[in-house]
Amino acid sequence: MKSLTKQEVKNVIEGKRTTERIPNLCTFWIYPDAFEEREAEMREWLDNQVYDVDVQTIQVPYMTQGPAEDPEYCWMPAGKKEQIIGAHDSTVYIEDWEDTEFVEEMYAKFPSPDSPCVFIPKELDHSKYILGHWFYCLFERHWSLRGMENALTDYYLYPEEVHRLYQKLTDFYIRIMERAKEEHQVDAIFTSDDIGTQNGPFFSPEIFRTFFKPYYKQMFDKAHELGMHFWMHTCGNIEPFLEDFIEIGLDVIHPIQKHTMDEKEIVEKYGGRICFLSGFDVQQTIPFGTPEEVRAEARYLINTFSRPDGRFMMTMGNGATKDWKKESLQALYDEIALG
Repeated sequence: MKSLTKQEVKNVIEGKRTTERIPNLCTFWIYPDAFEEREAEMREWLDNQVYDVDVQTIQVPYMTQGPAEDPEYCWMPAGKKEQIIGAHDSTVYIEDWEDTEFVEEMYAKFPSPDSPCVFIPKELDHSKYILGHWFYCLFERHWSLRGMENALTDYYLYPEEVHRLYQKLTDFYIRIMERAKEEHQVDAIFTSDDIGTQNGPFFSPEIFRTFFKPYYKQMFDKAHELGMHFWMHTCGNIEPFLEDFIEIGLDVIHPIQKHTMDEKEIVEKYGGRICFLSGFDVQQTIPFGTPEEVRAEARYLINTFSRPDGRFMMTMGNGATKDWKKESLQALYDEIALG
């Protein structure tokens, strides 16, 4: 199946749909190495997939350690990472905001957005829609530096330090966005901030509006100034923030996570004002459902989110895990192709 063109994807995002089928972005989240002993099988399946990719991506690396070409292009002062042992979300790099010497050293060694290592090199087909992306934006970068418990209390105990960190992160990302446009002619930026849990947001709308909304708006405004869209991945129930996201110009939201929000209610409230990149359920349906159940769920999502003017695309809800079934993935691809 022929992939959609750059303009066709833009039309879907902007509510000017002219295509019969919806964009399929499932491949974005399918990592063959995640399947371990089935890696070769899944690579072959992807290589032989009859459905072409509707969006191409160019990635900004994670930067937990600096590459040989630029050792300073990383988030942590040298040697700090090796001192940490523990769970990912309990890892603490900034132990105390009041340790000003350490904090100032961290900022002095903040990675440069002008590093030659900003983008992982890749050949791009510019007839397709090009997505520049990085994972970890504000909250995710915050807790990866401070640990989850510290991060969630920082809004109350160290608000000025949070504002300073978020502004520095925002400035870093804005420069990356400028380079993405200048050097790779990207059509959009896609980043992540998991600000919701299964049952509700991590924090109140007041915290969101004080500490997140102003910085997100700077990034969204810059994207639009550069002629790009801005996409956001955020897991969990983030319904209380959707109106604010729409107000400040977010173009695409992913995934409207299954079992955390009611899709029909979300469409009724917000449909037509933002593009939904619907994320197929990866917690239950893909690993445990039959191909027939996968098709039924895909059809439910298509019937729920589809609009004549567009503003709906489909992908996976999150990244691949080894229990995903090839037969179920094929059923999902086949059903999406029917539109």
